[in-house]
Amino acid sequence: MSLLQAELITKSYGEKTLFDGISFSLEEKQRIGLIGVNGTGKSSLLKILAGIESMDSGTLYHANQFHVEYLPQDPTFNDKKTILETVFDSDIPLFNAVRQYEEALQNVMNNPEREVYQDHLLHAQEEMDRLGAWDFSTQAKTILTKLGLNQFDARVDELSGGQQKRVALAKAFINPADLLILDEPTNHIDNSTVEWLEQYLANYSGTLLLVTHDRYFLNRVTNRIFELDKGRLFEYDGNYATFLEQKAMREEREMKEEDKHNKLLKSELEWLKKGAKARTTKQKARKQRIEKMKEVPGKSTEGNVDMELGASRLGKKVIEVDKISKSINGKSLTDEFSYLVLPQDRIGIIGPNGSGKTTLLNMLAGRTAPDTGTVDIGVTVKAGFYSQQNEGLDESQRVIEYIREGGEEIRLRKGGTITASQMLERFLFTPDLQWTYISRLSGGEKRRLYLLRILMEEPNVLFLDEPTNDLDVQTLAVLEDYLSEFPGAVITVSHDRYFLDKVAQQLFVFEGNGEIKHYYGDYSDYLDVVKREKELVAEEKKQVKEEVVQEKTRSTKLSYKEKKEWETIQETIEKIEQRIEEVKNQITESGSDFAKVDELYKEEQALTMELEEKIERWSELSEKME
Repeated sequence: MSLLQAELITKSYGEKTLFDGISFSLEEKQRIGLIGVNGTGKSSLLKILAGIESMDSGTLYHANQFHVEYLPQDPTFNDKKTILETVFDSDIPLFNAVRQYEEALQNVMNNPEREVYQDHLLHAQEEMDRLGAWDFSTQAKTILTKLGLNQFDARVDELSGGQQKRVALAKAFINPADLLILDEPTNHIDNSTVEWLEQYLANYSGTLLLVTHDRYFLNRVTNRIFELDKGRLFEYDGNYATFLEQKAMREEREMKEEDKHNKLLKSELEWLKKGAKARTTKQKARKQRIEKMKEVPGKSTEGNVDMELGASRLGKKVIEVDKISKSINGKSLTDEFSYLVLPQDRIGIIGPNGSGKTTLLNMLAGRTAPDTGTVDIGVTVKAGFYSQQNEGLDESQRVIEYIREGGEEIRLRKGGTITASQMLERFLFTPDLQWTYISRLSGGEKRRLYLLRILMEEPNVLFLDEPTNDLDVQTLAVLEDYLSEFPGAVITVSHDRYFLDKVAQQLFVFEGNGEIKHYYGDYSDYLDVVKREKELVAEEKKQVKEEVVQEKTRSTKLSYKEKKEWETIQETIEKIEQRIEEVKNQITESGSDFAKVDELYKEEQALTMELEEKIERWSELSEKME
């Protein structure tokens, strides 16, 4: 069943057309990944569907009660609110009830003697009961906890960027929606959270539309792909792996069609060269057809980023790290960490948000000093540092001006040079776009431009801080190929598992309390090691448990005396039961002989107590026998 229908949607920015007359439908329970080169309009399309941006023309059809929940790339908050206040910031009665209850509860905890606060809490509890909001509150707190947000009363402005992204995710998940739209949900969150996110979204009951650069995430979560390419929208059934296969087939078909078109045009032009006269209606129509064929553009695929850039010579000594330690606000990030960086090293740095990954990268690059220990950088090292903040990117400049600051010509790896303008074209910045102000570029285009500027300075050691954030999957693929041929050392902080598998050959893993473990291999190799370690721990626990059971079993085996007791206890019970019946009969027969009746009654009571003890003993011996 169709959930939303889009017909002939068009959107432009100035002279740049993002998409032109595209149509598609979203069905119930679809999980759609939207991909395309940066600047093709992915985020704009998401905002149009979320009702945040307007379209130039076109129509959207959906039910009247249709609800969309949208997560932007960089969510904004009221910084003075707590996590719970932010998550439940809505006019929905259920949200209001939970928020008012939490506020009343906090007031009572802070001021237990104030009766007015106790009255407020009682009223809030009654409202929670009336709306049946307790389960909803528990579910919301479970999602927050799974996302690593345990201090519900913490203010949003006290959180890290990664924690703020998790708050935004929780808010999007908690509010039930027909369509959930996520723009780069994996940005700024660590690997373990991404893995939980995969599992959660794989079972999401609504329709999901997302943009992400994380190809493992895209492959595991989606069952349909939308691709924006030069203003057109292509649809593919299946996940990212299936999309790659289907796209290759589509491009092959288009190449054949273009080749056929060119051959036919060449044939028609030959006819014209022969001086054919347009005297008949048929000949006039043929000439008109040739003119139309000449106007048809080739169906080429999107441009390909080319990174054949040179690098400066790197000597044998790169970086020597000796027992460096670093603490921030009393929290130990690194504790006497040592390592010798070699010229061909490919190192990935991973760990939870806030563990100190970027701080370590800055210390290795000589941008931040350790509290103790030394970092000795070789004299031939020419560092290129790709930060998360687009450092030095002046948005008031034009694209070409920013690149020319690095030089009018760029040396290529295989020899020769090209101009700054030609290099920009290789990075998908058309001549028109090169004279655009940087402020008018999309977030992904700015990242691609910033990357080009760093690489064209010919570094021989690359420091990359979350390089996959905001880069499209096509640019990432080319960056990975470039890094595989890069002649120097590469040290990267990343949560992108696919990128780490392609680039890293060893990992620095932040374990907490300043401990950094060193693993050889890529990210998948590391996961295998962790899995084996967990299996060993589980096996050890199982073995200990079995030993405890065996010891318990040994301690519960019947002794010789107990075996003898077991052999006779049932017969003893039967005899006691028979004697009790006899006593009861004698009591009946004694009539008014109260002295005898009293004596028999006491005997019955004694026999009953003995019977209960024997039955309990029989139960104990029976358990041991089992």
